[in-house]
Amino acid sequence: MRYILLNKPYEVLTQFTDEHGRATLKDFVAVPGVYPVGRLDFDSEGLLLLTDDKQLQHRLSDPKFKVPKTYWAQVEGTVSEAALQQLRRGVQIKEGLTAPAEAAELPEPAHLWPRTPPIRYRASIPTGWLEIQISQGMNRQVRKMCAAVGLPCLRLVRAAIGPLGVGELQPGQWRELTAAEVDLLRKISGTIRRF
Repeated sequence: MRYILLNKPYEVLTQFTDEHGRATLKDFVAVPGVYPVGRLDFDSEGLLLLTDDKQLQHRLSDPKFKVPKTYWAQVEGTVSEAALQQLRRGVQIKEGLTAPAEAAELPEPAHLWPRTPPIRYRASIPTGWLEIQISQGMNRQVRKMCAAVGLPCLRLVRAAIGPLGVGELQPGQWRELTAAEVDLLRKISGTIRRF
């Protein structure tokens, strides 16, 4: 079995082919037979797991197993305590009411790589950073949650899945997971080890 942690760059599709010539995972990971665990939008960045372990892939992706995913969101506007409280209670988006999220304001992550192309800054509009942890998987959920509380998302980075963080990997870099990391993922997802 193969277990790969990739730092997915901005504007890369979370698939291995594209009929429109856009960048895909095959441009970065030349390992046959592995598939992404869940999705990470074209315009989002950060941690993406790939594996050929179908049982673990299913349990990490399916919201019923409640595996937490942590995101850093750069948002337009000033982060208020009221907005954080709304996120913590759950917000109404098109798909329905979201489950309560863990949400906190954070300073801009110091070790975060620059995005290419950079986000558009406007001197008259402040930006802030949120850390949001969810275990649901609605389409573009974090972006919709931020928008619902009046904080449009400018940049979205998946920082962690469960206990695994993106670490020092730069966009496009990947590494194999250690046996201990795979065991951790199995434990948090309730996956039975197969010998």
